Amino acid sequence: MHNKINDNFNEIIEKVTKGEYNDPFSILGPHLINGYLEFRFFFPHAKQVIILDKTTKKELIILDRIHLDGFFQGKLKRNSYFSYLIKIIWNDSEQVIEDPYRFGKLLTDYDTWLLNNGKDNYSYEKLGAHLITLDGISGVRFIVWAPNAKRVSVIGDFNCWDGRRHPMRLRPESGFWEIFIPDLFKGQLYKYEILTPKNEILFKSDPYSFLNQLRPETASIIYPLPSIQIHTERQRKANQLNQPISIYEVHLGSWMRHSDTNDWLSYKELADKLIPYVKKMGFTHIEILPIQEHPFDGSWGYQPTNLYAPTCRFGNPEDLIYFIDIAHQNQINIILDWVSGHFPKDPFGLEFFDGTSLYEYQDPKEGYHPDWNTLIYNYNSPTICNFLSSNALYWLERFGFDGLRVDAVASMIYRDYSRKHGEWVPNIYGGNINLEAVDFLRHTNDLLHHKYPESALIAEESTSFYGVTLPPKNHGLGFNYKWNMGWMNDTLSYMQLDPIYRKYHHNQMTFGILYAWSENFILPISHDEVVHGKKSLLEKMSGIGDDKFANLRAYYGFMWAYPGKKLIFMGCEFAQYNEWNHNTQLDWYLLEHTDNNLHLGTQILVKDLNFLYRDTPALYADHRRSEGFRWVITDDENNSVYAFIREDQYENFILIISHFSPIFCENYRIGVPQNGVYDIILNTDDFVYGGKNILDNHEILSEPIEKHNFKWSLSLSLPPFSTLYIKLKVISC
Repeated sequence: MHNKINDNFNEIIEKVTKGEYNDPFSILGPHLINGYLEFRFFFPHAKQVIILDKTTKKELIILDRIHLDGFFQGKLKRNSYFSYLIKIIWNDSEQVIEDPYRFGKLLTDYDTWLLNNGKDNYSYEKLGAHLITLDGISGVRFIVWAPNAKRVSVIGDFNCWDGRRHPMRLRPESGFWEIFIPDLFKGQLYKYEILTPKNEILFKSDPYSFLNQLRPETASIIYPLPSIQIHTERQRKANQLNQPISIYEVHLGSWMRHSDTNDWLSYKELADKLIPYVKKMGFTHIEILPIQEHPFDGSWGYQPTNLYAPTCRFGNPEDLIYFIDIAHQNQINIILDWVSGHFPKDPFGLEFFDGTSLYEYQDPKEGYHPDWNTLIYNYNSPTICNFLSSNALYWLERFGFDGLRVDAVASMIYRDYSRKHGEWVPNIYGGNINLEAVDFLRHTNDLLHHKYPESALIAEESTSFYGVTLPPKNHGLGFNYKWNMGWMNDTLSYMQLDPIYRKYHHNQMTFGILYAWSENFILPISHDEVVHGKKSLLEKMSGIGDDKFANLRAYYGFMWAYPGKKLIFMGCEFAQYNEWNHNTQLDWYLLEHTDNNLHLGTQILVKDLNFLYRDTPALYADHRRSEGFRWVITDDENNSVYAFIREDQYENFILIISHFSPIFCENYRIGVPQNGVYDIILNTDDFVYGGKNILDNHEILSEPIEKHNFKWSLSLSLPPFSTLYIKLKVISC
């Protein structure tokens, strides 16, 4: 180690004692100088410091205190370094420690090059706090990126939160700060104390922490990196386009709570309760709202401060891995909501991390999100993009998640998203596309598909941006699936209309087919539709009393047969009256009474729809694209009737008829492609679902009467507000 003892020595010591010196390894620790090994340490409030031989524990030298604040110095006649310990005498105690300033650099030059150039896909294996053994000594390696800081220190219980005790080594060529602190252990609290270019002191939690305290506390917690999780063939297959995908969207904090205390269920308790429920209901996937650590419950996780730390609200990382593993054992895949578009302005978080706009764009026209009072990641920075893309890989690799649903993609790819003229910065070509954000998404999706080819990557993208589910090599974003927000908005708008007006909006239920195969779509009835005064899904339906339930059941029947994968938010499956409230559990009491229980009936319908969907390739075999769908009736607006056929590759088909008027239609004739006996395999108006069960005979014989461009047809009775699934049972010659 080089020596900086010179005419400025006293000035340097003064800076060290004030926490203003940015090159602590040049002054602290052992230094070979002219045949002597000189030791220098700064221990505020220490009475005495003694060097011990590590092997014999013999006292070798008592150091001189050369500064009243606790700077000690002394030297031994030595020509080489040796193993020693430091004995510190405090006012009322003694302490023997290893010297963190005797260790060399922690990052290689190649490491820093990879990180600075955004090419380290596993940046979380290097950055943050890692429990390691170095030179036979156990401790924690801390590395953080803060290129514009004047000094960075690790603070925690282990050093009385004094930033002067453990200042870090700056790697000036890269902006990384590093230190190995011996004898620290799992569970200890820490933060980074940062001296900014303006000489302000900031206290920041670790961007790469693997566990953080629960709000309102904000410290990071020393915790081991989880082990790599193995993805099975079943998991991989379940995400594919030619498989049935029915997603149950869940907010873990409000699905169910302890009834006596309203406390959250833990990850392990959710594994015992949520997983069996989802399996019983026939859902194939669970999508959980963001669980990255976040300070405000009301953000539902969509404003995370610690992307690498699963929230401790429900337990530790091992508990989350247990929850995911139990899901996999029950043939259920888990998708994580992932927020890479913005972050909150909490002072302990990423905002002005080193006193400058490091993680966010500097210009508020690029870096500030007016809708959510948050900050936007700087996608121009390779290091920030590396931080984010590594994080996406981290959740799949270290926890075993089967995919990510990326939140608010439109806000990332449009520079003028939710901004008025003059409030946004055009790209280099003068356009409104955030080119670097597009590149980031393409890179991240490419990375994940390279490492985990069958992972489900889902975009919540609300515009008609081209190629969301096309591969990047075809100028797409590289997602597997996109939420079909247009279908959701059109159909829910239609269902809220009084039936007398529906005939004037008949195309709202048919329009989506024009673009149904332009992307790989998921039909989303998400949490966003049942909050903030939008009313519950049941309350959105037209009518009063039983009619609301009948409309909802008919809508579900239409949705489960319509092209696209399925997603509904928790509580929608049993037609909860109230809007979703994140502060309490769902209204499970609605299911307690079994007699004529419309909520229980709706729940049973969703369960039956899930299993029928899963067992019927005609309803999910999207690999045939539009060939597996054809309209039968699109023009009966007076009766608000829609009919279409779903067909698999073996020409097995299901006829779906949805009737959205309150009139009972007798002797309704509809064309069918084959002669034979047909069976009504599902009727949303059935007694078991809370309906009136107006249909007595479920078998119907086709007749040689041409209708809807078919030679054969059926004569049916259509109950009010109902959807029928009809299947050919016996083919007649």
